[in-house]
This record gives sequence, structure tokens and C-alpha cells, in this order.
Amino acid sequence: MAKFPFEISAQSGNARTGVLKTSRGAIRTPAFMPVGTAGTVKGLYMDQVRDAGSDIILGNTYHLMLRPGAERVKRLGGLHKFGGWRGPILTDSGGFQVWSLSKLRKMTEEGVTFQSHIDGSKHLLSPERSIEIQADLLGADISMQLDECTDFPATFEAAQKSMHLSLRWGERSLRAFGERETQTLFAIVQGSTFPELRKESAQASVAEHVSGGYGGFAIGGLAVGEGHDAMCEVLDYTVPFLPKNRPRYLMGVGKPIDLIEAVARGVDMFDCVIPTRSGRHGQVWTDAGPYNIKRAEFSEDLSPLDSEIFCPASQDYSKAYVHHLIRSQELLGAMILSWHNIAYFQNLMQRIRASILEGEFELFYQNFKKKWRSESR
Repeated sequence: MAKFPFEISAQSGNARTGVLKTSRGAIRTPAFMPVGTAGTVKGLYMDQVRDAGSDIILGNTYHLMLRPGAERVKRLGGLHKFGGWRGPILTDSGGFQVWSLSKLRKMTEEGVTFQSHIDGSKHLLSPERSIEIQADLLGADISMQLDECTDFPATFEAAQKSMHLSLRWGERSLRAFGERETQTLFAIVQGSTFPELRKESAQASVAEHVSGGYGGFAIGGLAVGEGHDAMCEVLDYTVPFLPKNRPRYLMGVGKPIDLIEAVARGVDMFDCVIPTRSGRHGQVWTDAGPYNIKRAEFSEDLSPLDSEIFCPASQDYSKAYVHHLIRSQELLGAMILSWHNIAYFQNLMQRIRASILEGEFELFYQNFKKKWRSESR
């Protein structure tokens, strides 16, 4: 299996910065991946996503297999051509969306049978089918093993059973993936909030890696209701069991404070719908947390959304104008805020990378936490 070269340029404490080199381009880490749910980062053109600083985007297996259909995407040239994105794409396995969106689902050793939330049609998503969709039909540069997203809260016994199923599905995902020169497969570590389960899952996945398997490691099953502090604790006792020379990916996270806490613990990659989803509802992200542009205080505020962010959405439109657009439910308002938020998240990643290169991440980390806690509203 291809294991993309991963070069760590600098480390500051446990935080590290580097480059993951794929056949479609380099991914600067720590990296934030905008979510392209149905082949689009909602509300943005792909050149806006790229110009904001994004090296890679994420595609959703579940949504694309249901509409327009993975086989159709393949016939139309694969996801890169279909969506107009020339850089690397990571696809999730579909497991989380089945867990969170499907009307009816039944988990067995074979896979998960579920009912589409769109038209009620029934589908089977097995490890082999997930790999076929991601790697063969969509053409993802980075595919994810199929896993079961464990319910939260869960008993130790339920989390253990779920984690073992994910490990077995991971082995099948590896076999289905086989040898590929320009694509790689990431493992997903599960185990809920139980340290011994996270350790077991990580060590079993690493053993597969050592024998020629995974090209990277994801930490799944978080941002499902456990809370910020519990998430940080899981990272504290999980990351040390992951290889230092491979990328570490925290799935579905999150808020800027989550990102910086995870970087401090040695995580390299992130994805989340927050920038665009919250933008559609009037939220503007800053180092001090989000503010809601719909508030009356912005109705005559001629200052830009954020003059420090090098992005037209951040600098060229006044708060008063965007306040008007959002209050009037004009599409342009959601587009501007989504664009700004993506640019803000990428700017944050750039500043994090620079602070690590300069050996000053701890100072950046402490200053960020102080501002977030004192000014968030």
C-alpha cells in the first residue's frame, strides 16, 4: 500500500508541523479539511476553498453513494473531476452518517444494512463496499476503514464489542484495499472514553501498519456528546500509542479551541462542518469564539468581518451589510460567512504551523486559551 511520505519539519512540545505528500499535492500539517458533503463545500466555489488556504477537502461516502450514486460519479470521471477539485481528497467510510442519519439500521458482522434518509431505499455497507466506493469509484486519495461509531454514553462492554467489530472491519478494509501506488488507507481508533479500549484499538491498528498496512491513523468516536474535557482526556491517553512517523487525524472536530488543544497533543489533521454550517446561521468565527451577525449592534457597523484575515469575504464586506443579508435571508449572506469562516480556520492553521516552526507554540497556545476563555460569547 502507498504510504505517502510524511515529513515532520518541526516540533514544539507535542505539537508538530510537517507535510504529507500525496500524488495530487502536498498537505501542510496541522491541516483543517473543509467538508464537501455532496461534492461541494456548501456555499463556496472550489477556487475560494483553495485560495482560502485549503490543501485538501473531505467527501462523504454515505451522501455520494445515495445521490448521485458512486457508480455515476465514476462514470463522470471520479470525484476530483466531478467536483472540480484538483487537490487531494479524503473520504470518510460512511459509518458515521449511517449511525447519525439513517432511519433504520442493522449492524451485523457482514456490515450495516440501512435505510436511506432520502427515499427509504435499503443498502448494505460492508468494509469491502465502502472501500470500493471510496477508492475505486470516487477515487479518493485517502480512504478510511469502515468502522462502527459507538453510541455515547456506552457501557464498557458495549464499547468493547463495538471496538472489536471495528478492528475486524479494519482488517477486511485492508484486504479489500490491497496494493495501490497513489492511494492510501487510514485506520480508525475506537473505544469510547475507556483508556484500556483506546490502547487496545490503537495497538492492534499499529500492528497492522507495521506489517504493511495503514498509511495513517484516525481517532474516531469523539464529538458525539462527550464534551471538550473528555475529548482532551481521550487524546491524552490515545495519541502516545500512535506512530510518530505517520499522520494522526481527529475526525469531526471541531471548534478552534478543540483544534488547538488537539494540536498540543500531537494531532495533525482535522475536519468539521462547523465553518460552513454555522456560517449559514449567521455565526462569524474569531479567536474569541463566534459572534452572531444578526445581533442589532451590527446593524450600522461599517467595519469588516475581520480585517486580519486575508480573504475578500473577511475584508470587503461590512458587518452592517452582512447583518442585513442574513436578516433578509439572502443567500449571499450565508455564502460570505461560510467563505470567511473557512478562511479563518485556515488562517488559524497557518498561525499554528508558524508558531511550531518558530518554537513558540506553547506561548501561542496559552495566549489563545486566555483570549478564548475571557472573550468568548
